[in-house]
Amino acid sequence: MNHIKIGLSYDTLLIPPPKIVPSILSADLRKLGEEVREAERAGADMLHFDIMDGHFVPNISFGPMIIKALRSESSIPFIAHLMVERPEDFVDPVIDAGGDLIIFHIEACSYPFRLISSLRKRNVNVGVALNPTTPLSAVRYVMKYVDMILLMTVEPGFGGQTLIPEMIDKIRKLRDLMAKNGLRKDIAVDGGVDFMNASSIIRAGANVLIAGTSIFSQNNIEEAVKKLKKIALEIYHDLCGSGHNNL
Repeated sequence: MNHIKIGLSYDTLLIPPPKIVPSILSADLRKLGEEVREAERAGADMLHFDIMDGHFVPNISFGPMIIKALRSESSIPFIAHLMVERPEDFVDPVIDAGGDLIIFHIEACSYPFRLISSLRKRNVNVGVALNPTTPLSAVRYVMKYVDMILLMTVEPGFGGQTLIPEMIDKIRKLRDLMAKNGLRKDIAVDGGVDFMNASSIIRAGANVLIAGTSIFSQNNIEEAVKKLKKIALEIYHDLCGSGHNNL
């Protein structure tokens, strides 16, 4: 099996292959179904739904009804990213609407183990998210119980922002922390992902690129998805072939 070796003294870490995940926060609400189908045809691996409550973040986006409305338009998994206070109050409606992977913010949850357990009982995948200034220590004790850790690389709440450069180092440190604990998990990056920084993101150890503006604001959505996927796969295979992470 191909593998990527992180440039450290401990054992080789297997990093999952890259996934391209369009975020519909940046899609045209007047033709959501059409744009979702275009993204899927181009090879998108999942779709990302930012559910915002206007309290945890200073914006209101959409709720479970949008997930339900689009569920029949796509066969790929749906990520429901709960940018909300009291995420435990949202999970059942979101799962019932068709969410496949539920991500909640560690900052908004007082009892993360309890919430993870309840989500597992609903037979969905689970992820936790961290805001840019939240230290990795916040998820140290829960990361082995989830499927994905999402790092916000902008302040959450609005699309179209520029990736905070310091977050590249945070990605690297999270992948190193996983390696030290023998974990093979998805690391997702959300915020400011584009064609210019995708290479640095993959090289740092993330494998899930959540992209909104760089996909749905382009003239050709299918070409944008294919271009981002091509960049990610080329870097991934290069790292696999070289046997180490060229940081």
